[in-house]
Parts: sequence; C-alpha cells; structure tokens
Amino acid sequence: MKHFLISITLLCSAGCSMFTEKMGMQAEQTIANDSRSVAAPMANAELFQSKQAVPNTASQMASVSRKNINHYVRGMMQDMAENLQYVNQKTPLAVSSFVFLDDEYDDASLLGNQLSESFMHELHHFGVAVIDFKTTDYMRVTPQGDFVFSRDYLELNEEQNFQYVLAGTLVNHQGGVLVNARIIGLMSKAVVGSAQGFIPQTVVDALGSSYRTDGIMMKKAGR
Repeated sequence: MKHFLISITLLCSAGCSMFTEKMGMQAEQTIANDSRSVAAPMANAELFQSKQAVPNTASQMASVSRKNINHYVRGMMQDMAENLQYVNQKTPLAVSSFVFLDDEYDDASLLGNQLSESFMHELHHFGVAVIDFKTTDYMRVTPQGDFVFSRDYLELNEEQNFQYVLAGTLVNHQGGVLVNARIIGLMSKAVVGSAQGFIPQTVVDALGSSYRTDGIMMKKAGR
C-alpha cells in the first residue's frame, strides 16, 4: 500500500510538471503571435510611408504636359512686373521674337515667335500699351484667306509709335530651355525690367511647326 501511494505521488508530480511546461510553451507561443500581429501593422505603415515618400514621376510628368508655354510666360511676366520701371499704361511697347543665344540674331524659331505672342498677351493683361507692328494699314483679301499681318517690312509703316521693346534670348539646357527676357528703352538702351524662366522640354516639344508641300499643310516637331 505504501508503495502504491508513492507511485501515485510520483505520477502527480510528473503530471504537474508536464502541465506547467505545456502551459509555459502555450504562453510563449501566444506572446510570439501577439508580437507578430503588432509588428505587421507597423511594417505595413512603414511600407506605406516609404511608398508615399517616393514621388509619382508619371503623375508629375502628366501635370507638366498639361501646362503650355503660356503658363511659364505668365510666371515670368509676374517676376518682371515686380522690377519694371518707366513702363505703364501710357508707354507704348513692342515685343520682338526671342532668339537663341548661340545662334544668329536674325533667325527666330517657332519657340521664339510663340514666346513673343505669349508675352504680348500677358503685357496687355497687365495693362501695358502693346503695339503690334506687324499689322498693316489694310486688309489683304486673297483666295487663301484674309490677312492683316505681314512680316514683309515693305508692307509695314516705317514709323512706329513705341519707345520700349520686350526682347529675349533662349538657351538649350538639360531638360528644357532657359529664357532670358527684358524690356529695353530704344533710345537709352537701358534695361528697365527683366525676368528669367525655364520651360521643360516636354512643353517645348509640344509645339508643332507647319509648312506647305504642294499646297498641303504639313506639320513637324518644333525645335
């Protein structure tokens, strides 16, 4: 009987030890699972933050592509207005074609001519008196259309009523074109206003020049 009681005691001790060990293992497993469940959202948050930190290049390029040259001219005109002197609503002003700094000054590109047109609009919007010297004294009516503009100096007035001119140069740069614009007094040659800007190459490439071949209007990429 005594031996039987001792056996039961040993079995109980062994059973309690095994139960305690099993409970300890279950507790460790529960803690590990909880740690993983906490770590997972943290990892997801870090991943989300890292994705947010990376710029969406495609979205940025799409945003730039929706902007045309007028957008960048508007910004340059605002900068020029901050340092402009002597020119006001009663001061006639003309705008010339922009030319490339490393090219001939008597050969303008499509970009240079479009910048001239855009600045004419912005100057008028700012209230500056703009003279369009390419306007003739008559309307030329032809089978191809009715025209009042001309680039033939023989068809234009020799005397023009403007005292200042907005002119500028262009420089090809990595990723686009640098624009240097200034307003100059014709008599004094003094710079009375200036601005600089940068036009992305994607915006420049969006221009398409046109030419005729056998009477058919063709288009080609801008410079």
